[in-house]
Parts: sequence; structure tokens; C-alpha cells
Amino acid sequence: MTTQNDRTLPLRERKKLRTRKTLAETALRLFLDNGFDAVTVDDLVAQAEVSKRTFYANYTSKEDVALAAELDLWKVYVEEVRTRDLQGPVLAALREALTAVLADLGDDWARWFLPTRGLAARTPALRDHSVLLSMQTQETLVDVLEAKLGIDSRDDVRLRLLGEFALSAWRCGAKNWIRGLRGERNPRGGDIGTLIDRVDEAFNAIPDSLTLTAS
Repeated sequence: MTTQNDRTLPLRERKKLRTRKTLAETALRLFLDNGFDAVTVDDLVAQAEVSKRTFYANYTSKEDVALAAELDLWKVYVEEVRTRDLQGPVLAALREALTAVLADLGDDWARWFLPTRGLAARTPALRDHSVLLSMQTQETLVDVLEAKLGIDSRDDVRLRLLGEFALSAWRCGAKNWIRGLRGERNPRGGDIGTLIDRVDEAFNAIPDSLTLTAS
């Protein structure tokens, strides 16, 4: 599994990752301090001491750099699914891949992700962009599953449902994790283990949700 901390990468790639991280950290700080709409790309690159060309070589927009934590998660998750040897139930494999990626990203990523979600919650453009990133990831997962399983999702709707289930479990788990932190008197920023537990709970609830009946 490749993460931003992979020391096996060539020096050039490590430098590029450091630049991406600097841009993301600078952007999040500026957005939290001043508001997303008040900060321009020019402001961001000036603070990060890079060129606009460098910015656009790493991120396509302000929205992308603001949600860099999510971008990194989805990039690594898709690659993990792509390179895994799928055996047994596919939804279980998607679950195992997601929890493995979260564990590898660790507490530092969780502490980065948390204020990102707070910013998105207060910023309609970022909420919409987060949903878009989730939908794009779902579509990419389906493409990966089609290639790995030799199944056309236009003929077998189960592949698209699997993508829906996996991303929905993530969204529900992450939302419950954040809600739990709000109830703590002195939250320390959240830990990845608890986030993984909440995601697992969401996956566990999928079968029962399908048989839920109204009286």
C-alpha cells in the first residue's frame, strides 16, 4: 500500500509529496482562519511560497486542496482495491481494503481529516465537492471491479450497488465518528481506531438495513 509517508519512493516523488502536503496544510490553515471564500489561490501560493503553476500541477482547484485529506484517502483506497487479489465476497473485500487503508494512514491523517470535515460542513461549495468526490470514487471502484471480475456493470447492477454500499458505509461511519467526538468534553482530535470501528459498524448494519420493515 502506498501512502504519503512511503520512504521507498524516489527523491523526486518524495519532494512532490512534500509540496502537496505543504499546499494542503497551508490551505487548510488559511481557510480555517479566514473562510474558504475569502482566500484566493494567489493568497495560498504566496503563503506556501510556490508558484501558481506548481499549485495547479498538484491540485485542480481550491476545492480540491481544501479536501486534500479526502482526495488522498480515495486515491489510496482505489489503488488498494485495484492491486488486491479479490477472494470471496466482494463487499467484504471492499471493507477490508478501506479499513486497511485507514489503519495505514493513521492518527495523523485522522487529525487532518477532522478539521477538513468541519470546514466542509460550514461551506456549501465544499460539501457539494465532497459529495462529487465520493461519487467519482464510487464510479472508479465500479470500473476497477468490472476489470477485475470481468463483469459489465450495465448487465449486472450488483457492481454498482457494491460501490454504493462501500461509500455509504464510509459516509455513515465517518459521520458517527465525528458526532461522537462532539459529545466528548475534551476531544483530542479523534483517533483512527475509533473511526475504523464506526466504519465497521456501518458495514455490519448493511444486511439488517436491507431487511428492515415498517410496521
